[in-house]
Amino acid sequence: MLHFDRWKIVLIYILCVAGLVYTAPNFVPKSKLQDVPAWLPHQQINLGLDLRGGSYMLLGLETDALVRERLQGLVNEVRGALRDVSVPYTGLGIKDGSVVVRITAPADAEKARDAIDGLSSIVAGNQFSTLPERDLLITADGPQISIVLSDAAKRARVQSAVQQSIEIVRRRIDELGTTEPVIQQQGIDRILVQVPGLDDPSQLKALLGKTAKMNFRLVSNAMSGQQALASRTVPAGTELLYTSDQLKTPVLVERRIMVGGDRLVDAQPGFDQRNGLPVVNFRFDATGARQFGEVTRDSVGRPFAIVLDNEVISAPVIREPIMGGQGQISGNFTVQEANNLAILLRSGALPVAITVLEERTVGPGLGADSIRAGEIAAIIGSVAVVAFMIASYGFFGILANIALILNIAMVFAVLSVLQATLTLPGIAGIVLTIGMAVDANVLIYERIREEVAAGKGPIPAIESGYNRALSSILDANITTLISAAILFQMGSGPVRGFAVTLGIGIVTSVFTAFTVNRYMVSVWLRRRRPKALVL
Repeated sequence: MLHFDRWKIVLIYILCVAGLVYTAPNFVPKSKLQDVPAWLPHQQINLGLDLRGGSYMLLGLETDALVRERLQGLVNEVRGALRDVSVPYTGLGIKDGSVVVRITAPADAEKARDAIDGLSSIVAGNQFSTLPERDLLITADGPQISIVLSDAAKRARVQSAVQQSIEIVRRRIDELGTTEPVIQQQGIDRILVQVPGLDDPSQLKALLGKTAKMNFRLVSNAMSGQQALASRTVPAGTELLYTSDQLKTPVLVERRIMVGGDRLVDAQPGFDQRNGLPVVNFRFDATGARQFGEVTRDSVGRPFAIVLDNEVISAPVIREPIMGGQGQISGNFTVQEANNLAILLRSGALPVAITVLEERTVGPGLGADSIRAGEIAAIIGSVAVVAFMIASYGFFGILANIALILNIAMVFAVLSVLQATLTLPGIAGIVLTIGMAVDANVLIYERIREEVAAGKGPIPAIESGYNRALSSILDANITTLISAAILFQMGSGPVRGFAVTLGIGIVTSVFTAFTVNRYMVSVWLRRRRPKALVL
């Protein structure tokens, strides 16, 4: 037990030195890291919102809109299915959260039911279930057929929308240049966003509050927007929208979307070469470029509305065909507004509108107080532990303290390499790790004392002490590691931060308390060869 193969000794030294080297950048000011050679580690632990300060937002998805959109699409699907089987019908529409249709001839009711059944499918993710759930519930009351979305279909659509929204929100925040934002699902239809270091949440709120569903439509030439507003009626195939500026000018646009925003492949802020005002330069993919070219070719002289989230942000007149797939959006933007619009277009549209349910800003001063409190707690705990170990076990206590220092260094090294985010609960996990690491040494030393009291010599006593303590150490740490894994899987935010540091600390404490400490004891035994053991 006290013999170490050469490869084990080399591995111990490598891990200990690596722990110290990768921890070192955390004690160097960021301004000085630029002077460190490139081949040395540069990663520092990222501080969480409660330590660094920043912005916190809780976003809610308007899930009712998802159901409405699906029902509206289902109306078109039912219309097509009944047309394909030549079944006459009346009253097709949405009523009380369901799609209803009345079959004109009772003899066609069964044929219509079979056609509509063909629109139903197994909910994604449940294909291999013993009881597969379908997305549509179809009921017939005489000639009238009702179709509603099943609960499983609603859950699947919400979950899909949440995951898609998280990815789009992440892309938008990454465009701001922030580091280590926390973006995760909370509950069924909410998204938690934490951006450390962002003191002004107004820009973030402006980016996240927009769905960014963009399309290009022709302005109607049937009448002006003011005339449509005055008459309170609009011609068929058109709708009345308003400009996004403060004037809110009415604009009558055609409902038909000439080019969809999903055809955009790039958008960058820039300046108009003619007047120097901020603009957004955009570029379509091949299909979008062809569609855009055809529209501008056939509509020279007509205004072309650029619609974002049902607001007209620009309506320039088409002077000449634009065949290159590139265009420019101008709309009296500020530089910041042009940059935000470019970010929205590059990151893509949210599948559903989101609202800010909760918003708060944590100042860096509060984070500094938390760091100081954590440092004081760690220092007091460490000093108390070091003093106790030396007072209780003398020289062996010193060895345990050396292993403890290496343990803390390894925890910080792993957090640095993983670029993990350290929160205040994470500091609590590190402090708890200090106590658990020492607890393993106490178990070992007490076992050794028992063997010495039984009359064994130094080497047999130490050998037996480590052997007998191993099972207790593993049992205690494995159960704690399982708890940490459950906390990480089931928890969120600060709870996961605590679980991460606790889990890392458990692994490193077992290594340093049992392996490193045992190696130091074996070196001492070979060099001193004591006749008796005083512990």
